[in-house]
Amino acid sequence: MEGVHSTSVKGTGVVAGIAYAPAVWVRPRPELPKAGATVPAGEREAEYERFVAAADLVSERLLARSAHVEGSASEVLKATAGMVADRGWRKAARKAVNSGHPAENATVEATDKFVTMFEAAGGVMAERTTDLKDIRDRVLAELRGEEEPGLPEVDGEAVLFADDLSPADTATLDTDHIVALVTELGGPTSHTAIIARQLNLPCIVAVGSAISSIPAGEKVLIDGAMGTITMDTDPEASAERVRESRERAAVVAQWRGPAQTRDGHRVQLLANVAAGNAARVAAEGQAEGIGLYRTEMSFLSASEEPSVDEQARIYRKVFDAFPDSKVVIRTLDAGSDKPIAYATMTVEENPALGVRGLRIANSNEPLLTRQLDAIAQAAEGRGEGATTWVMAPMVATAREAKWFAGLCRERGLIAGAMIEVPAAALMADKLMPHLDFVSIGTNDLTQYTMAADRLSPQLAYLTDPWQPAVLRLIRHTCLIGHDTQTPVGVCGEAAADPMLACVLTGLGVDSLSAASTALPGVGAQLADVDLETCKKAAELALESVGAAAAREAVRELLQG
Repeated sequence: MEGVHSTSVKGTGVVAGIAYAPAVWVRPRPELPKAGATVPAGEREAEYERFVAAADLVSERLLARSAHVEGSASEVLKATAGMVADRGWRKAARKAVNSGHPAENATVEATDKFVTMFEAAGGVMAERTTDLKDIRDRVLAELRGEEEPGLPEVDGEAVLFADDLSPADTATLDTDHIVALVTELGGPTSHTAIIARQLNLPCIVAVGSAISSIPAGEKVLIDGAMGTITMDTDPEASAERVRESRERAAVVAQWRGPAQTRDGHRVQLLANVAAGNAARVAAEGQAEGIGLYRTEMSFLSASEEPSVDEQARIYRKVFDAFPDSKVVIRTLDAGSDKPIAYATMTVEENPALGVRGLRIANSNEPLLTRQLDAIAQAAEGRGEGATTWVMAPMVATAREAKWFAGLCRERGLIAGAMIEVPAAALMADKLMPHLDFVSIGTNDLTQYTMAADRLSPQLAYLTDPWQPAVLRLIRHTCLIGHDTQTPVGVCGEAAADPMLACVLTGLGVDSLSAASTALPGVGAQLADVDLETCKKAAELALESVGAAAAREAVRELLQG
């Protein structure tokens, strides 16, 4: 399709779709202040008030933007506004001002302190350094009376390029003009990727330094499924690919469940949510229920454990959104990249491999039992078909599975476990006899299998759920699930990929849970194929030498 002189660079595709438009770059970040200036003691209180006024304005703008968007975009903006209002960050800025630093320098110093802390924590916390630097830059611009950094003004269609997009920018994109996103950094689970899925914008992340070779105004062809950015393409051929992609998008928009293959093989499509408002949005779409309710997301800022009654009120909001449907709740996945003050250790050498998830309950079982009591209380009165399934994260042994299942059944809850530790997949035959179901968390399963931080842009080629090694663990889990009649679901980002959904179905997965906006694309893709094609896709992926080869082999099968 491309001309003979076309050139391409490649990243990690996270949202499928074709776009063809000129490149535009985000507005540059403000220059950081130089050290040296000192504020006289008598002026320091006023200088801190100047900082507070700028920070308050930035927070107010972010909250105002959150009121004009929905779902994940609104949540991200509110969370970013919350970071601007964070007492710890402001306390660090006050300390810097009291030491004589101007407001601009204090803003940088306070931010650097938390960036260092977040980077040391790793995982999602390390990814949030993008958020921190974004609020730093917005406050700096406000202090100087400069234009806020971020999105450029765009008249026609354009592909937005950036080193990494801030949550605030990604959440407020003008989708009438921005037709695709490309970033140098980021990963499949970054804010950029999550919101791009919600907006259904073709998106490629982790392109690396090659992105700098693409100048503003250069027309580029974006393939979000394959992760390619191609320049010097034939305009007519590129426009035809865009037209075909948009026709496909129109078909997807019209798709209605329940999901099944062309020959009638059913696959349950469920939604991943973090709160009641996201569950209500999911209920308005094609989700048959909730496949992953991330309970810890409600407590990241809590300094003390909420009471059983308080927790029950929070959980009930999700149940109320699906009063007659299956809801799968994950117990606190705290620790590592999601520290919760009342639940996690303060210092660990390697928190991603430390005391997190179910492991916290080894030394604090009442924390877990109180959460299970709250879930059972919130589930009271639900209909017979509105089942309440509960799963524990980071299960690694049969002993852990048996112990957790016993606690659930004492409370009338359906007991399950996340399969995200490779040992749990390999020992599935020992775990499953104790469980009612399992759900594969492909995000963590991939990072642990490939020994690569899933949020490292440099390692995005390894933390790709298309990796055959990961798919082989999923196949093994599904085979044991079939033998023991234990339902096997997938609730990682892999479930949002329509082509990979065919592979997972071919491997024997019973349910797929993803962002609710991704479900129509998955359902429409499954409707186009029969089960035998899914099984062929699975075999092709399993026998490939790597993730890119697996993706390409399945693409040729499904599009051929």
